[in-house]
Amino acid sequence: MADKVNGVALYHSLFGTQIHDSRVLFEMLTVNVFQPGLNWRVAASKIPVFDKVFKHFDVNEIVKLNEADLEALEADPEMIRNPRKIRAVVQNARATIDLSPEFKDLADYLWSFKPKDDVVKGTLTQDSKTLGAEVAKDMKKRGFTFVGPTTMELLLIGSGILKHED
Repeated sequence: MADKVNGVALYHSLFGTQIHDSRVLFEMLTVNVFQPGLNWRVAASKIPVFDKVFKHFDVNEIVKLNEADLEALEADPEMIRNPRKIRAVVQNARATIDLSPEFKDLADYLWSFKPKDDVVKGTLTQDSKTLGAEVAKDMKKRGFTFVGPTTMELLLIGSGILKHED
């Protein structure tokens, strides 16, 4: 899907919809890993590049990337060449695989955090940030990286687990 539409349009079309496809959730997680320090559009514009270099967001393929592959990605002019963020995607793929057998997949895991009152009104509230912090803490414990509270809050809203209303 990422190669059929430009990245910003794809991300914008997905953001806030209920996403239950683990591959698409990993795609959104990857954008969120690269987003800190950048405008969201910059990170989202790289979705077609991420799709290509991160094996169509197939975690079982991403974990096969070796040191030479990672060094090539770090030198690729099409990439956001942040070595820590590139390596975080590989680490997050490993952590995603390790969710099994407790969870069926990344979607099963992330949707397990859906609160009963799932609407965030206006700006992000303290309660919603608490959920982002809770998810971030749990993900870090499970081996995920570059998954801070704000990043996870955006992922929860972006994937429709939390609803955001102005």
